[in-house]
Amino acid sequence: MPTTNLARSIANLEKRSESVRSRLLKNKTAKNFFKKSSLIAFDLREKSGRLLAGAGLVGTLLALPLQPPAAIEPIKAVASQDALTQRQKLLTKIQDVLPHNPSKLTPEGATTVEEMVKEHTGITAKAYLEGQSLNHHLGYMGFEQHLKRYPGDSLAQHDEIQEAGMAPGLGAWGYFARDANQFTTKDYLNEKYYVAVQTLYLENWNQDFAELRDWYKNRKVLVINPVNGKAVVAVIGDAGPAGPANSSVVHLK
Repeated sequence: MPTTNLARSIANLEKRSESVRSRLLKNKTAKNFFKKSSLIAFDLREKSGRLLAGAGLVGTLLALPLQPPAAIEPIKAVASQDALTQRQKLLTKIQDVLPHNPSKLTPEGATTVEEMVKEHTGITAKAYLEGQSLNHHLGYMGFEQHLKRYPGDSLAQHDEIQEAGMAPGLGAWGYFARDANQFTTKDYLNEKYYVAVQTLYLENWNQDFAELRDWYKNRKVLVINPVNGKAVVAVIGDAGPAGPANSSVVHLK
């Protein structure tokens, strides 16, 4: 799609989103919800600045559990130019070592990529973690719909990109919370930043279904976009898409 058409489409989506948001904010309950969710999103963006130093592969690396806050050293603010420089360095290095088709990294290749990501972003991520690995580490990226977070959830209660619509069914792991009263900030963020990966094509998925189902549920993954060098830490919240096992790596909401 030509750049001008893409920009026009994005502008139209933003205009429609703002129109829907304006109508919803006339409702007092919706207004309070948006105010709360906007603060959460702002706080997340502030904390996620350290994650966006950039990278150079489309794919997912399983993220290790974070250390307790007391053990994490304070992170200094990085100037935008410095962040861009780090992103460019990582893009250049990774493009030299990665294949240019959907594939699974070898253990040796994975180690090289992991070290690059750690050096330029500070994130510890593994392509192979606790004996588990996705069927591909590099491939295509898709776009997902919103998921129902609890019984009675509706599209109007989701704060961003409502144009994506709501999935007709539940995610592979069901609701994110039992009901609206037990819906937490963590549940909100898990659905807001979820990915769908092809767990159904793992070699031992059927054999070890019960164990793998729990292991992959809400597992943190690092997704890196090679076009703009940005990265995001998300959680595995759905499985799919069905189809050729090499058709994609991750679908991002």
